[in-house]
Amino acid sequence: MKLKTRLIISFCIIIFVPVCLTGVALFGFRNVQLREIEQTYGVGDNSDYTYLTNSVQLLSRYTKDMCKTISEKAKAAPDNFEDVTYLNELNNQLKEKYSYLIVRKGSNIIFEGNGEDPIPENRLPGYGDGNTNVESGCFLDGESQALVKQIDFQYSDQDKGTIFVVTATHSLIPEMKELVIDIIISVILILIFTAAMLTIWIYRGIIGPIKKLEVATQNIKEGNLDFVVEAENEDEIGELCHNFEQMRQRLKESTEEKIANEKENRVLISNIAHDLKTPITAVKGYSEGLIDGVADTPEKRDKYIRTIYNKANEMDTLLNELTLYSKIDTNRIPYNFNKINVAEYFDDCIEEVGLDLESKNIGLSYFNYAEDDVMIIADPEQLKRVIHNIIGNSIKYLDKPKGFINIRVKDVGDFIQVEIEDNGKGIAAKDLPYIFDRFYRADASRNSATGGSGIGLSIVKKIIEDHGGKIWATSKESTGTIMYFVIRKYQEVPNE
Repeated sequence: MKLKTRLIISFCIIIFVPVCLTGVALFGFRNVQLREIEQTYGVGDNSDYTYLTNSVQLLSRYTKDMCKTISEKAKAAPDNFEDVTYLNELNNQLKEKYSYLIVRKGSNIIFEGNGEDPIPENRLPGYGDGNTNVESGCFLDGESQALVKQIDFQYSDQDKGTIFVVTATHSLIPEMKELVIDIIISVILILIFTAAMLTIWIYRGIIGPIKKLEVATQNIKEGNLDFVVEAENEDEIGELCHNFEQMRQRLKESTEEKIANEKENRVLISNIAHDLKTPITAVKGYSEGLIDGVADTPEKRDKYIRTIYNKANEMDTLLNELTLYSKIDTNRIPYNFNKINVAEYFDDCIEEVGLDLESKNIGLSYFNYAEDDVMIIADPEQLKRVIHNIIGNSIKYLDKPKGFINIRVKDVGDFIQVEIEDNGKGIAAKDLPYIFDRFYRADASRNSATGGSGIGLSIVKKIIEDHGGKIWATSKESTGTIMYFVIRKYQEVPNE
């Protein structure tokens, strides 16, 4: 779920859940506690609860039934309202409703049910002056606010009598207090429930993945990249986890590549050091022979000098390969592409190679099956390096008394295919897929005859691929190897 959607839902929950739950709670209170108030205090049995917001109306209903009873008794037995014992009984009943009784005969107060804060006599309405409706009463304002219900009657001796039922407005019904407290508690619980629900939801959806990212960051900080950051959702946090996992994978690949490169560099240094040691030893030995006068004839001196020259050439070749390798490793091989005639180029190249092979008593056969006007786009120097490296590799592994190398150039549609075949020792099937890998050597013995840096064929592969071509090999042990590579032909683009 998207973070934007989550926030919208959270907003709706914050607004609607408390409102709905509060409505349910109030409905429950209406059906339970308000009905209990009705039954306890007799405030009416109807669905109109507007009196709950009108304190005067509520207080009036509160003593309605009691006032009716007192009015009926005053008419039936007026003289009882001179009996203090009887009046105390009535007053005690009114105290249960937070009210009290005042009885006046003539102009004198004969009974006062509240001795703590009595209402001054001059504030009480006179006989026949007040509202004698027991369902309403009159409200006395001032320091002592109260609802006063007046009941006028006559004693048996014809004296005027008035009964006042006084209810202080500051008195609260206990059930109303409980109702208000219950509503407040319910609202607080609803808010706590809503907050807890949102906290858990947001924590699981946002804080949880952030904690995972925190742990992942700590692992990376400590150099540990062997873990997985899983994205549980498809929201923004999930995308962040996915991107973080991709970053971790890239870091791990980069670290592994760096380690592999360092290992390859160590192998290269070891190979170069090993392969330089042999010619350097030979150069030193033959040089000492010349210095010590061991070569005491012109033939021996000539042989020593040629040997020193050849060994120097071997070292030069190794150093050139090392230089080229460093350029390959940083993709900085210098290319000078030109349009080249295939027949002319390979004729010159074969002539140069043939002289070297003839000196080594190795046979050479060359077959060109392409048309004389076929052209390619290539760097002549780098392409010559490819041919020399392949032939040089074949020479190393020739194990027959009479070696030969066949070179064939074929036209294969949009490409020129070059095949270089030898009758050497061949390559084992298990080694064939890896011969173009850097530093891979099928011959692990590293004898002087087959020594090398292990990067010759990797250089060849890199140059051919940079020409937009492809290289591969087939081989059979004890029979020989055929190297194939293709170079795209030059084609004129017609002008529109």
